[in-house]
Amino acid sequence: MASPALQPVRGTRDLIGEEHRRHHRVIDTARRATALYGFEEWATPVFEDTRVFARSLGDTSDVVTKEMYSFTDRGGDSVTLRPENTAGICRALVSNGLTQSNLPRKVFYAGPMFRYERPQKGRYRQFHQIGAEILGAAEPLADAEVIAAGWDILTRLGISDGVVLEINTLGDAESRDAYRAALVAHFTAHRDALSDDSRVRLEKNPLRILDSKDEGDRRIVATAPTIEPHLTPAAAAFFDAVLRHLATLGVPTRKNPRIVRGLDYYSHTAFEFVTDRLGAQGTVMAGGRYDGLVEEMGGPPTPSVGWAAGVERLAMLLSASPAAPRPVAVIPVGEAQEDAALGLVQRLRAAGVVAEIAYKGNLKRRMERANKLSARAALILGEAEAAAGVVQLRDLDAGTQDSVAIDEAIRRLSA
Repeated sequence: MASPALQPVRGTRDLIGEEHRRHHRVIDTARRATALYGFEEWATPVFEDTRVFARSLGDTSDVVTKEMYSFTDRGGDSVTLRPENTAGICRALVSNGLTQSNLPRKVFYAGPMFRYERPQKGRYRQFHQIGAEILGAAEPLADAEVIAAGWDILTRLGISDGVVLEINTLGDAESRDAYRAALVAHFTAHRDALSDDSRVRLEKNPLRILDSKDEGDRRIVATAPTIEPHLTPAAAAFFDAVLRHLATLGVPTRKNPRIVRGLDYYSHTAFEFVTDRLGAQGTVMAGGRYDGLVEEMGGPPTPSVGWAAGVERLAMLLSASPAAPRPVAVIPVGEAQEDAALGLVQRLRAAGVVAEIAYKGNLKRRMERANKLSARAALILGEAEAAAGVVQLRDLDAGTQDSVAIDEAIRRLSA
């Protein structure tokens, strides 16, 4: 009895054809857009020392407690497939001795991430992210510029009309201390109604309760105080400057006081680009200022800000699927012309033309192959054509055919 066909592991998928073209379009668009803002691309390992993520994401986060793919390797070290890449970028800044040179640094990245969570629309256990970080800039202008780069990507992808930027401030350390005290008072008054996870967070990190997905917690969160009354004048001025810069850059914003980041190294700006086109989980790009993360990695205090976006979810928002390039089919008439046809195929490719050659068959079968490839044209090369230095150029859309010099055929097809 034959064994059943192997399938992708739950929460993973193959990217083939149209899906891969959508995926590639998102990354390629982001790569080109961020380059215009002066970002350079970095690539970090897909697995890191577990401490990189455990210390940066916090021991009360769902990612650390429930979702990380961690294991002990053969050398006895605990390593983790990266669940996100900001921590890895900050680790790379420190590991490569870049914390004292040429700051700020603008970094773009793209690649796979891994989280053991329930697969749902646009969310997988192996998923892909793009991200942008500005490392070593304390000014509100950096917050505005990294957000504007994200908005530029959404605009170039043609999906910004269905997306809105929601933004909040976490204030400075003094603001957060006052806000944390107000949250503790509020949630303590409703302690018995909180979920088990949120009762733990109340003791360790009450800001994380604001991120809870539990319905009972959400009702309590709805009446929780906001941070705005607790902002210091300096923190309020920082937020006002970010909003002013974003208006100048043409990025529409909407304040949302419920957007938070629960770790101490986050400060000031927190934001999410959200849509109602993907169901309840509508965030497609999110980020904020994390002035203490590089220090968590063993480096000096390095104020930074950035965002990450899910490639799969952005790809789902594309209104049109990118079309595969239509090739030109080179058709040798008989095996004796195959070497000449191969030479012609390579000349076309060198001229930037997608070119294909059928590996076997008579003229009819090779033309059938050209039609299956949706070729835009066929170059038919027989013995007489090869001797005369010409080809039969058949336009497969118009149905016309001409005898054309090889150089002229290449010129037409590459125009």
